[in-house]
Formats: sequence, structure tokens, C-alpha cells
Amino acid sequence: MGDADITLRHLARRRPDDLARAFVSEGRPVEVLGWIDSQVTNIERRLDKALRLRVDGEPRVLHVEFCFALRDDVPDRVFEYLGFLFAALRIEAPGEPVPPIESVAVVLSGRRRRLPATGQRRTAWPGRPFSGTHFRVDAVYQRTVGELRARGSVLWLVFAPLARNATADALREVVAEIHAGAASAEERAELYAALLVMATVDPWGHNLRKELVMMVEDKEEGLLRRTPIIGELIIEAERRGEERGELRGEQRGEQRGERRGEEKAIAELLGRLFARRIGRRPTAEEERSIVERARAIGPGEVEDALLDLEGDALIRWLAEPTRRS
Repeated sequence: MGDADITLRHLARRRPDDLARAFVSEGRPVEVLGWIDSQVTNIERRLDKALRLRVDGEPRVLHVEFCFALRDDVPDRVFEYLGFLFAALRIEAPGEPVPPIESVAVVLSGRRRRLPATGQRRTAWPGRPFSGTHFRVDAVYQRTVGELRARGSVLWLVFAPLARNATADALREVVAEIHAGAASAEERAELYAALLVMATVDPWGHNLRKELVMMVEDKEEGLLRRTPIIGELIIEAERRGEERGELRGEQRGEQRGERRGEEKAIAELLGRLFARRIGRRPTAEEERSIVERARAIGPGEVEDALLDLEGDALIRWLAEPTRRS
């Protein structure tokens, strides 16, 4: 999902409690113990990480994947990831029972008709009792702005442009709530970035992207265009909106330009993440390595490395030859 995937994963890392509470029955006490990172789960980085929870005092694990659409390969990927995750938890605590695991696919776009509340990957022979896995489907784009607001967190407000009843007036209120509810100016900028990225998905054809940019700019007095990654996203969003529906057979050169714009935006976001972890901007060589790795193995895996590796280990990883997955 490119910039949308990176932006959402980063926000989820910032607000794991808000992510978890949306999928735990209301009224039940939940404690977030941290992200599950292990040598086994690091083998498979295509899906988002899992959270270790305590619900009603009992251990639980929540795995959330953000996906652009509920494609045919999503059940396979969920089943595959659960295998890695289950093995990791067994190795981590030999002889101990593996905590119950819940998987949720957060879907950003797709058909207008309601998606099912659950998905499944069946592995049994035809005619035999079910074996395999079930997972929850949270089609955020089929929810209303009110339903997203009811989740009680600015994390879920960034999905408001996807809501089936999104309007300019509703988004103006969302922008104000993000302004008031963000923990810092940096987080506020990242929330606005996610909001604008979601507006480019536009599954219902609301076409509110330009109005949303003006709302945020008015509220923040030019903050967005002064923030490099968000400025890139605004420019990219504007270009996508203008080109959508116009480009057909002769558009290949322009599409390559769009991909280059996406790569530049992703590189800037990853560079900012590097700076936050190391305390300085990446050198030209380190920046080149980040871009090459994002192109070769995917920006999600590079983001994971930037979050997981410490200081010298991260510098050594960037200095190693890039290996394609």
C-alpha cells in the first residue's frame, strides 16, 4: 500500500492502546503489554506486527493488518503469518500454552455491498469439518464518521475521509478534533498526513481532497507545506486526483513519474524515522541504502528495521549489501 501502509503502521506504533481497544469488547479491561518482535516473526514482515495484551487479566494476542482491499490473497497471508506467530510464541515460552490470537484485517476500500464481518482460510479437504483460520474484517470505509468518532481516539479519526457519509463539514470537525487531541505538534502533523493519504483512496468518490488540504492549512497556518513528507504527500495527492480518469494508454511515462514521487515521499518518511532513532539525518550513502532497500524488499520491512534495530546495529544493517527478498 505504499505511503498509506507506512503512515498507518507508524501511527499504530504510536497509539497501540487505541488500536487494541477498538477490537476488545466494550467494558472489558485491557492492558497493552507491547509489540511482539522475535527472530521467527522477523522472517515474515509483509503483515503488520502483533500486540501482546492482557484482557480481563488473561493473556491475549492481537494481530492487525491494514489492507487496501480484501483481495483473494489476504486470507492466505493471514494464515501464513499466524503460523510464524504461533511458532514464535511457542519458542519464546517452551512448555507454556500459546495465548489466544485474534487477527483483524482493516480494509480501506472495496465493493459498495457490505463486506462480511469475518473472513476465513480453509485448509481441510472438501466435505470434511472446517480446519484453518477465521479472522475479523473491519471495513472502515463502510463505516460512518460517527462510528469512527465513537472509537474515541484520533487514531481512528484519520479514516474519516473513507467513511461512506464523509462531507466537508464532517471533515472540518475531524480536523479540529485532531488539532485538539494530538499529543504533540509532531504527532499532529503525522495524523494530518494520514488523513490526507486516506483522502487519496476515496472509495466512495467524495472528492474532498482539495477541501481537506485547505482546511488543514487554514487550521495549522501552513504547517503542512513546511513539513517535507506531508508537502510531498499533498503534491502527490493533487497530481493523482488530476490524473485519475485522464490517463489511459499514453500515460506510462507519467505513471513512472508518479511512482518516483511515491518513492521520494516514502524515502523522506523513512529518513525522518531514521533521524528520530539515531539523532541525526542520514548521510547521503545511508539515504541511498534506505531507498534501495525500500525498492528491493519493501518499505514495510525497512520501517520495521528502523524501529527494531538499535544505534550501531542499524548503521551496520544499512552498510550491508542489499539482498532482494
